[in-house]
Order: sequence, then structure tokens, then C-alpha cells
Amino acid sequence: MKILLSAYACEPYKGSEPSVGWNWTRELAKLNHEVWVLTRTNNKKTINHYYSKTPKPENLFFIYYDLPRWAKWWKKGQAGIHFYYLLWQWFAYKFAKTIHEKEKFDCVHHITFVSIRQPSFMGLLGIPFIFGPVAGGEKSPWRLRLSYGARGIFMDMIRDVSNLFIKIDPLMRTTFKKSHKIFVTSTQTKELVPIKYQEKTKLQLAIGLDTKQFDLDFPDKNKKGKPFKLLYMGRFLYWKGMDIGIRAFALFLKNVPNARLTMVGSGPEKKRWHHLSKQLGISAQVDWIPWVERDQISNLYTQHDLFIFPSLHDSGGMVSLESIAHGLPVICLDIGGPGTIINESCGIKISVHGKTVNTIIEEIAENLITYKNNNSLKQKLSMGGPVRIRKFHWNNIVKKIYDTDATITPSNPGLSADK
Repeated sequence: MKILLSAYACEPYKGSEPSVGWNWTRELAKLNHEVWVLTRTNNKKTINHYYSKTPKPENLFFIYYDLPRWAKWWKKGQAGIHFYYLLWQWFAYKFAKTIHEKEKFDCVHHITFVSIRQPSFMGLLGIPFIFGPVAGGEKSPWRLRLSYGARGIFMDMIRDVSNLFIKIDPLMRTTFKKSHKIFVTSTQTKELVPIKYQEKTKLQLAIGLDTKQFDLDFPDKNKKGKPFKLLYMGRFLYWKGMDIGIRAFALFLKNVPNARLTMVGSGPEKKRWHHLSKQLGISAQVDWIPWVERDQISNLYTQHDLFIFPSLHDSGGMVSLESIAHGLPVICLDIGGPGTIINESCGIKISVHGKTVNTIIEEIAENLITYKNNNSLKQKLSMGGPVRIRKFHWNNIVKKIYDTDATITPSNPGLSADK
């Protein structure tokens, strides 16, 4: 097929949204589709640098578009970036319309931003339109929000209110109506799609992994004499749940006093998490690393015993995938993306249904003790990760939509079979 991929965020060498756009682009090209990627002009330099070192597939084309300079001042504020993005989507559609008149695409696919709260106008092109996978409907249990702090509770309330308007937002309703197929990352996100469009909505993670990028050297989880080491890596945000994680680690230290916790990353919660560790009297057991080069990340995974990721409404959780790919089991909560990725073969999931913050903290600590003392469990979960990860290879994630879904194969009415 000849596919137009709308990817506002699309860059190599990066994680999060740019990684999603970039990897969907590459995998679609590998499936031998003719792929035209509409992305921001701002991404051109990085993409060109990548393909100056790697041959670009002949079936892959990039189209660049950005708003005029007068609109760029909207990007300076957190609220402004959303309006800038909305403007980009509208004018990118107008731009794509002129290109479609010449190129005659078989379908158009919106891939980034991966948000259920942000519309796409690409469905107005009049060809089959795929929206997603998108996320954002994941919701933290009310009892667990007590761990956030005042600012976090307030921010989640704003997020909840914003999600309430999705079903009546005329721009989102148009996006849903024009979509040939809607893909969402969780059942909670699916619930935000109006009932009349639920039938064409399916579950699908937006993230994947290419394990060829890793030199997998599985660590020996039974080494004696070395302290037990927990790892957290990611942004320091209130909803990442490390208020809970740090408190659970403090309880764990009462049984394993020489254990260590490594915190890799930065963000607005850094000061509060530092203060919490001091308040709990565990500062000496916590190592803070603000930044790690991409080529050093593998070393971090292999040097630790367990990855702790108690995120409360993470739609994906790329670090969970990377961790188990390296043979490092994950302990997480049974919600959001991590709750989908992690199972009993590669990690430990803590049920949150009907439980208080203190109960979950205690359960995490108890499971840490069990894991630390059970060598056979360590080996089982360590070896299970690379097997589990096969389900989440980028090629499998993308093929699931384009190869197995009859609604967008060339045999479907309106799609050309000879492209």
C-alpha cells in the first residue's frame, strides 16, 4: 500500500513520542509498503544525520511541515504547546491534501502524538484513516493519589476533567467518526471513545522494542557478597509512583540493610523525592544519577537485581520493555502499560484494586524480600524476560495492524491492491 503517516514527533536517537513515530516509520517500510512520513521540519536535521550513516529505504519518503514563525511562541508554555499542536494538525492536513491530490495515497495513519485528547484532521482526506494507537485514558485509583502530594492530586483532577470532555468534544468526535479504525493502548482509554465508535476500536500498545540494539548479557542473579540493587529510571514525575517506591524500599531496608536504590533521571519531583529519602533516613542507601548516555543504559540494567516501576497511569512504559529485554525483572503495579507488559514470567505485579497506599507499600516490600531470598525465582524471571519481549518486538506490533487486520488490507474495498 501507499501510506501517508502523520507523525508530528518522529526522530531517531530519542525515546518517548519521537521514538514511537520513528519506529513505526521504519517498520512500515520494512513491510514493503510505500511510506510517506509527514513530520515537523524541526526533525529534518536529525533524520538526515541518521541517513547520512545508514542507507535510506527506497520506499521511504519524508515530507516536512512546520507552522509559520508567528505561531511558534505558543510552544513556550505547557498550555501553549497543545494549541500549537492543534494548529499544526489542521495546517498539516491542508498541506497533506495538496500532496494527496498528486500522490493518491491508499490510506493515512495518525501515529503521534499518542494522545486520546488531541484530534487529527487526516480523516478528512477521504481515504481510509487509522487513528492510533493513542493513550491517555489510564486513571490512577483515588486511594493511591494520596501519595502524590497536593500538586499531583490537583494535576490529576485536571486530567480527569479533560478526559470527561473527550466524548463531547466536536473535534474528537470528528476524528472518531472519520476513523476507519481506532487503536487504543488500554481498556480505560477505550472507555473514552463514544459508544457508537467502540465497534471499530481495538486494543494495541503503541510502543515496541528492537532487541538487536542491545548486547544482551544476562546477569548472574545469585552472586554472593554483593548488595541487592534496585533500579528506577525515567522522568521524575508525580504519577511515576516513586513516592510509593521509595517508602517500600525503606521498609525493605529493615530486612536487607545493605540494599541500594539507584534513581536515574530528573524532573519536577526530584526535590520532593530527595526530601522523602532524607525524612525516611535512607539517603545513604539511595544513589542519584541525573543523566546517562544512551550507550551506557545497558550497563545499568545488567548491574542491578530488580527494576522498580510503580507507575500509576503510564500508558506504555518503555523502560519496562528494555529492562526485561536485558534479563532484569520488573516489579510494578497491575495498571497501565506496565501492567500489560509484565506478567509472572518476567516480573512481579502488585494488585491495587481496593487497596490503600500503605497496603501496597507493604506488599511491594514483602515481594522484594521474597524475590531477594529466592534464587530460583530470580533465574526464572530473568530468563523469562527475553522470551516475553518477543511479543513486543516493533515488527510484531506494526504487523499486527497492517498484516492481520482485514479492515486495512488491500483486499478491503477502496484500497488499491497493486501498490
